[in-house]
Amino acid sequence: METKKANQEFQSDFLSVSEARQAIADLIASSYESMAIHLRKETLPLHQCLGRILAVDVLSPIDVPAHDNSAMDGYAFDGRELRDDRQNIELTVIGTLHAGETESLNVKPGQCIKIMTGALMPATCNTVVPQEFTKTHSNGLVSFSNGVVRAGENRRLRGEDLQSGKAAISQGRILRPADIGLMASLGIRELDVYQRIKVAILSSGNELCDIHESLAPGKIYDSNRYSLRVCIERLGMEVMDCGIVRDNPDDLRKAFITAAQMADVIISSGGVSVGEADFTKQMMEELGEVGFWKIAMRPGRPMAFGSLKPDSNRPTSTVFFGLPGNPVAVMVTFYQFVRNALLQLNGAKQVEIPLIPVRSAQGIRKKSGRTEFQRGIVFQDPEGQWVVKTTGSQGAGILRSMSEANCFIVLHHDQGNVEPGDWVDVEIFDGLL
Repeated sequence: METKKANQEFQSDFLSVSEARQAIADLIASSYESMAIHLRKETLPLHQCLGRILAVDVLSPIDVPAHDNSAMDGYAFDGRELRDDRQNIELTVIGTLHAGETESLNVKPGQCIKIMTGALMPATCNTVVPQEFTKTHSNGLVSFSNGVVRAGENRRLRGEDLQSGKAAISQGRILRPADIGLMASLGIRELDVYQRIKVAILSSGNELCDIHESLAPGKIYDSNRYSLRVCIERLGMEVMDCGIVRDNPDDLRKAFITAAQMADVIISSGGVSVGEADFTKQMMEELGEVGFWKIAMRPGRPMAFGSLKPDSNRPTSTVFFGLPGNPVAVMVTFYQFVRNALLQLNGAKQVEIPLIPVRSAQGIRKKSGRTEFQRGIVFQDPEGQWVVKTTGSQGAGILRSMSEANCFIVLHHDQGNVEPGDWVDVEIFDGLL
């Protein structure tokens, strides 16, 4: 009974995942002006804008499409030919129009013109019957059954997709390949984007050594800085590698002060647990403010968030994330908390990753009262249905479980054990665009 009570007290000051996310978003929103980040714009050629964050709304300089045009290969005519008293429509073909041609033909009653997709619609035509619904005759006539097309169909109107002066894409958008193509279709050659924010990374631990060093007894290679570097660079931000810091207050204090002077955000890994050599939280309290440092989740329970302001004369503070030391926990906490915060700090909007429900191919043990992010593989079962299974052992130090996975299996705070066939939410790692 005493053990159960102690466990409840231990859990009482843990934030849920949703509470932690909200706390991060609130601090960023409320303290933005006092933080070191001051977003500046830069103008880049269109082909260099992929993955960057748009700094201003882009208004379309033209109508899209620029003119009424045919949506089909077929025959253009006046829709008034489709009278109720006619079972079949017969029209005289007076010519052909291809896309890109500007010649205007006067199509009179009883006439039509053969037209290709994208070609300008003649002024007297408002309807196109698809070619596959028609019959051509040797006397220059084309015929089709009344009812296969309605008046006004298969015509794209000028400005139907986008009108001149209207927003084509909005400020805060993370630019994707389709956005670059859209801008090119409008004749836009360059865009104003936000400059990349600077993110300092460091690892804390006496047991760590760099991959360029020989592995001495009792040491392990530091993988966290390499994982974090590419995670951040993939978001289009600048990384400043501050290396490995030993587990003592003096070294940590010096490293945090140096990083705060040159970066907008600091991300450390290790040193946020409750061990005797875990000094990150102590340094945060000394140099700044701790927002929280314990989350009801697995992996990644000890994660610190707050701000550093090591110089009292300095008007701004630096955002700080203290991630766990285990490699999987580092990547989980980065993608569940840090990713969205970095994008928000760099001016992005709509940064959430969608959850996709699929059936579990296996039973999964889960304790209620915490959120779990298990590494999973989404695949098609023999019946062609998409299902998910875990990658096996889910230990926070088994980085192979991340390497083999293509998704997170998100088991929510109040969720219990999962039975085979139950629905679970997943976050897919890689998207098409």
